[in-house]
Amino acid sequence: MAKTPKAVRIGGASGYWGDATYATAQLLADGTLDYIVYDYLAEITMAILARVRAKDPAQGYATDFVTGAMAPNLAEIAHQGVRIISNAGGVNPEACAEALRVEIAKQGLNLRVVTVTGDDLMDQLSEIIELTPFDLFSRARFPDSSKIGSINAYLGAFPIAAALDAGADIVITGRCVDSAVTLGACIHKFGWSPDHLTQLAGGSLAGHILECGTQATGGNFTDWEAVADGYANMGYPIAEIAHDGTFVATKPVGTGGAVTTGTVAEQMLYEIGDPQAYHLPDVVCDFSNVSLLQETSDRVLVSGVKGYSAPTGYKVCLTFHDGWRGGHLFSFYGLEAEKKAEVFADAVFARSRAIFQQTNMPDFAETSLELIGAESQFGACRTSGPSREVAAKIAVRHVDPRGINVFLKEATGLGLSAPPGLSGFAGARGKPSPVMALFSFLIAKDRVEITVQDERGQINFTPVVGTVITPRPFRPTPPMRPRSIGPMVEVPLIKLALARSGDKGDTANIGVIARRPEYLPWIWHALDETSLTKIFGHFLRGKIERFYLPGTASMNIMLHQALGGGGTSSLRNDPQGKGYGQLALAHRIRVPDSIARGLR
Repeated sequence: MAKTPKAVRIGGASGYWGDATYATAQLLADGTLDYIVYDYLAEITMAILARVRAKDPAQGYATDFVTGAMAPNLAEIAHQGVRIISNAGGVNPEACAEALRVEIAKQGLNLRVVTVTGDDLMDQLSEIIELTPFDLFSRARFPDSSKIGSINAYLGAFPIAAALDAGADIVITGRCVDSAVTLGACIHKFGWSPDHLTQLAGGSLAGHILECGTQATGGNFTDWEAVADGYANMGYPIAEIAHDGTFVATKPVGTGGAVTTGTVAEQMLYEIGDPQAYHLPDVVCDFSNVSLLQETSDRVLVSGVKGYSAPTGYKVCLTFHDGWRGGHLFSFYGLEAEKKAEVFADAVFARSRAIFQQTNMPDFAETSLELIGAESQFGACRTSGPSREVAAKIAVRHVDPRGINVFLKEATGLGLSAPPGLSGFAGARGKPSPVMALFSFLIAKDRVEITVQDERGQINFTPVVGTVITPRPFRPTPPMRPRSIGPMVEVPLIKLALARSGDKGDTANIGVIARRPEYLPWIWHALDETSLTKIFGHFLRGKIERFYLPGTASMNIMLHQALGGGGTSSLRNDPQGKGYGQLALAHRIRVPDSIARGLR
């Protein structure tokens, strides 16, 4: 009988470009890891890196991966034999790899760096234009080709596994799905094929838990006070993944934060859309019946994920120049602070438009005023009276950078013509920023040529397609409307649930997890379309979708066209919907008094 492979231990050291630099050293100090993985790329990041590469062809990657994460820790990485997988290559993986090789040689180490490329499709622009794709989400038409900054397919995990099979110590990729850096290590370790769908789904979920760093160990956690003393030394997540795709989520001993069924559940629902159709290049995941078991302190066993046959195409993210934007913060305090801020903003817009008319410039493409401190984010659910202290966030979009400069000059030049109470701490006047908007579409996998190579040349990699075709799952029946027994009372949702929110383009995603399974029916029927429209109507321009996850007694909510365009296109204070879960948790719902009396 073949021996069952030992579980692989993988640490997640980065959740975004700019994450804390101490993560690598903290995870290495654990001393038991096989891999450390890094996720640097989001849609916004790709837009930024495309702009950087446009100015300097030698750039376009996450430079602090080389200088901050790798350089101080390379000797220990080599000593322990920990293997590194990172998508820090951004839009220029070869340049990232070369910079790292220079650093490795400088330290006299022998570490092999292998790149995975092929995600960059700019060379195929003319062919893509002929396909005339529409945007996956908005159905918008293909943008002007002269304004396109980057086109990148979201690659999967099998090329990463091939790099590891070839002996890579460090794998650097361009755009791949966030979880692929973890799944690639699992495929290499356990020899999973494209038909090992359950295992691929399990490894992908492990990668999803790791991909946002400390969000799985107490960061952004609803019950933040329970982990508040650990923020300064928050532990980065570790996944112990078994050959069958089940895994334990944990963190280094002695670090801050916590790993509980709550922290893991929040991260599982984070930005997944339809939980039964989480599409990845290698597998379609179904999280609806996942089970979370608290084994011991800071150890949660995750099982029950299902996998279905992989999509036939890759998702592609295109960034394009879509005008300019600019903004500024002005604080007002004193009586009627909100009204004063609104009058001031109206004056700024009016003065700017007068100049536009004088110089034959077009009007603003969009304007935005949000009064932070006056519950502007709460819309119809606002509960406070007039605020005596607000920060007026005024922002605009314009087709011409000169239009932004007019706005910024008039806004800062109205200081002596404003209502009383204007104040603020700020540096120099802002500058126009280019808007790099996003356009997403699908492309057939056979149109994407993937290359795995090191400094000595190309490594053999032949994509393998799965043969198992699986039917999509049935929808679980949502909980029935509970019967009211005895008197009813209103309580804030946070008493009954946890929540985590984020974005996918212009769609907000809110995961809500019942603190106890018996609360979920009340939550499900309270957060119906009417209530969600009341909470988010001032943001919402599209439809609402709700999904039920019986395994974790949770629900996932999608608010379409709710982020003002999302990412780099939005003028909102929260363009990625990170606080939408907090708005939901503040909403009051009706439950029996017998339940309310048992709440903490």
